[in-house]
Amino acid sequence: MPALHTGVPRHHADIVREVVSSPKSAGRAGFAASWRRSLLHHQIDPETTRRNDRLTEVEMRERREKAELMMRIASPVLDRLARAAGDAGCTVLLSDAGGLVLDERLREADVNDFHSSNLAPGSDWSEGSEGTNGIGTCLAEARPVTVWRDQHFRTRNTVLTCMGSPIFGAQGDLAGVIDVSSARSDMTEGYARLVALTVQDAAHRIEADLFRASYDGARILSTGSGEAGAQGVMLLALDRDDLVVGATRAARRHLGIEAGQIGQLPASDLLEQGIRNGLEEAQRSEMARALARNGGNVSAAARDLGIGRATFYRKAKALNLGV
Repeated sequence: MPALHTGVPRHHADIVREVVSSPKSAGRAGFAASWRRSLLHHQIDPETTRRNDRLTEVEMRERREKAELMMRIASPVLDRLARAAGDAGCTVLLSDAGGLVLDERLREADVNDFHSSNLAPGSDWSEGSEGTNGIGTCLAEARPVTVWRDQHFRTRNTVLTCMGSPIFGAQGDLAGVIDVSSARSDMTEGYARLVALTVQDAAHRIEADLFRASYDGARILSTGSGEAGAQGVMLLALDRDDLVVGATRAARRHLGIEAGQIGQLPASDLLEQGIRNGLEEAQRSEMARALARNGGNVSAAARDLGIGRATFYRKAKALNLGV
């Protein structure tokens, strides 16, 4: 990628096209893949200055009704985020799974700055509409993203730094995005990282509360060290017979739960398998650390762990630890 967040490049659109035209662009780190999708798949012109029209009040009412539960749960979380980020000249946004901005929190003095950039309720910030950005690319890649100014696809959006985190619904599907955006040129990487972590925590809180509200009356069980960690929100919903009737996206991925197993799977079977998987992962990590400490020498690593060399090889093979 070209030099980033050091001011808007003189010919940003030319840089975008140059990166996309590179044979290696699709597999490059950063936002080259998103730029490629924006230009080739969505066929967006990075230089266009025309803003997309916002939805009418009637259209907005329909979209908000579909996301009513998420909006209600998110409202106090948005308020808390705004108190933390508002003084830094940021706007706090909530979008639905289509990238449409449903709600916002910002200071009155900053309204013109952000609304003139079309960061406002009723605006479509999907990747198919705006190219690479903190809401659309977050949805397209189903992961938290921080998009610095000149990482945006459209030249007109390079005044923004956007930090977005996905919210997953009760069925493990994408429900929306929380985004904090800044138009300040003095935004630092350190502050952006702090804001990004806060946004992720907020998204996890909304996801957990959305899951609980969706399974009102069920017993909610945390499957990790906490309900939300590095892997995401890890919650199960159990009925009176201890069958798993719901699971968050992270819990499904971590415990290998298939959609067809929901409502059929006893929690005891699932958790026993989870414990086994956890023990195997812990054992694999310990063996890998022993190898690292001993420069890859298997005999020395085995001595460190108090096992024989043959036993180390057997366990390494079973745990898919290459030696």
